[in-house]
Amino acid sequence: MPKGDIVRVISTPCLVTDSADLTTRVTKRVGEDRTSGPCSIDFTNVHIVALRQVDEDFRASTSNVDWFVPDSQILTWALSLVGGEGNERVYGPAFLDYFIRNADADLTHFFLGASQECLDQLLLKLKEKRPELKIVGSRNGYFKEQDEARINEEINQARPDLVWVGLGTPKQQDWIHRNKDQLNVGALLAVGFAFDVNAGTKKDAPEWMGKFGLLWLYRFVQEPRRLFKRYAVYNTLFLWHLFRQFISGRRTPPVREKS
Repeated sequence: MPKGDIVRVISTPCLVTDSADLTTRVTKRVGEDRTSGPCSIDFTNVHIVALRQVDEDFRASTSNVDWFVPDSQILTWALSLVGGEGNERVYGPAFLDYFIRNADADLTHFFLGASQECLDQLLLKLKEKRPELKIVGSRNGYFKEQDEARINEEINQARPDLVWVGLGTPKQQDWIHRNKDQLNVGALLAVGFAFDVNAGTKKDAPEWMGKFGLLWLYRFVQEPRRLFKRYAVYNTLFLWHLFRQFISGRRTPPVREKS
């Protein structure tokens, strides 16, 4: 299956891609006419897919996402199980690093999210990775909904090609849903934990744990109280609905749509 095809995992249409393909795809989209609005990209994990299945409000807030990119190894395996051949896990923190190092240096960036301390450290680290990186603005994630019009104005004045959004789920999806049509930018990328990892303010799991689909376990050990419901409830819901899709898919091939 060629890169760029879309295969549904449960009710979420996931993009078949890898880091190099997605970098090319994003670069192409931000260079196109912006009258149709920005492209929105969600780095999607099991929690997000399950939440979209059972939470009507969250499903509505993610209804205008252009590309759901499999961010977790378990979701990547699930995509392969239902027909998404040739896909690779595109982990948000790793993709931010990859894009900054490899994408066109003329692209401009705006960063929204995290604490001011984390954000300052992130921008410093990214400039160390690529000194010619063009950062045209940033804003920490501590704001209220009534502040959004002013933030939108700040972003539009900066006219970035990409806005990296690190507000965490579901806040980042809600923000993009409310503000996407108000922004004159090329792409909005919901990357969550990527700010903390690339800033070095939080440790990420060892690479081998990600490859074996154990990132959730590492994060759960770090924050058991906050993440218990996410993993105990939503991982179970995901596996149940995936099982139902797989059984059904033996009779009906998965729907495939070209992006």
